Amino acid sequence: MRWWDIEPVLALERDLFPEDAWSPAMFWSELAHARGPRATRRYVVAETTEGASRRIVGYAGLAAAGGLGDVQTIAAAGDQWGTGLGSRLLTDLLQHATAFECEEVLLEVRVDNLRAQRLYERFGFEPIGFRRGYYQPGNVDALVMRHHVKTHQGTETHG
Repeated sequence: MRWWDIEPVLALERDLFPEDAWSPAMFWSELAHARGPRATRRYVVAETTEGASRRIVGYAGLAAAGGLGDVQTIAAAGDQWGTGLGSRLLTDLLQHATAFECEEVLLEVRVDNLRAQRLYERFGFEPIGFRRGYYQPGNVDALVMRHHVKTHQGTETHG
């Protein structure tokens, strides 16, 4: 994800998460930490192209610090559900969690988002707790999930 992706990402964000969409400042702040030798973030977009037209259909972000990764956001446009896009985005984040030398990755997911919970479970995330009223203004609880990153000695990860 680059700065020129923020506006189309925000449009998708508002469509998918109308009650608790991220602000432009939140994306700008995350991207400020996604480049250079001291980067602690990984943000990606998925896009389709039709002729000269380009459309962002998904995005995802990971923060990493001190051996811990945190999925900040992951989203796929409704017309992409069931295509494997969410799996591809999550795979990218987990590969970069390994590159960031994370031992585990956490995430929060709305308790009413069963589709996302099933995706995370397929990747080995396990529920470890709740955050009451985490999603505002709707006061919706978050399920906290954890994934232990498997590292393989003798293999290299390239980003």
